[in-house]
Amino acid sequence: MSLDVVVVMPVYNEQDCIAEVLKSWIEELSRVSMNFEILVINDGSVDRTADELSRFTDDGRVRILDKANSGHGPTIHLGYTMAVDLADWVFQTDSDAEIAPDHFIDLWERRSSYDALLGYRIDRRQDMARKCISRVAALTVGLLFGRSVLDPNVPYRLMRSSVLRRLLENIPGDTFAPNVLISAGLAASGASVYNSPVVHTVRKTGTTSLLRWSLLSRSVKSFAQTIRFFPARKGKKP
Repeated sequence: MSLDVVVVMPVYNEQDCIAEVLKSWIEELSRVSMNFEILVINDGSVDRTADELSRFTDDGRVRILDKANSGHGPTIHLGYTMAVDLADWVFQTDSDAEIAPDHFIDLWERRSSYDALLGYRIDRRQDMARKCISRVAALTVGLLFGRSVLDPNVPYRLMRSSVLRRLLENIPGDTFAPNVLISAGLAASGASVYNSPVVHTVRKTGTTSLLRWSLLSRSVKSFAQTIRFFPARKGKKP
């Protein structure tokens, strides 16, 4: 593999911040001696996101994929499936600027000792519905698979491609929250995981892609998918 890391970044209707978010990540990653690519997947945005992304068309460090809308989870899954064949490491972050690039260097410098290095959100200021969903995910993964992952659905994670590739074999492409199942797989297998605190800030632009009722209903689906994942991953090495 010629790349050290591919950053998977799903995007949906982020016209007001995506250019600055990409610039900040390019700047941060360029500070480190590595070969990297940012894989930006535009999940059928209906605003001017595609126009903003076109500003990076000639930047060889950025790969842009436009596709029909399928949702955040399937978009991440697609990005992971592509990234594991491109680089030794895969990093995933969202495009809403809720977690800054500053924390990346800590994960990257510790990578040789771990299979996965995950953030866990502190100072979190999301609405109660989202907080409850995150807590339920953490409780479910902890009870079924072990407590080595503190924030199972965190969108700030660095993973070995060889480990991630094997976990993806048991995760359907239409999974609502693949990061939860990946965390479950890491915990169940006894993979070496490093948890690092990352500061969560409130998004200043755009809107969440799911209304509260939709978020809750789909989170029930995520819970069910996690339960079904239990016999498939319990005790298996990544």
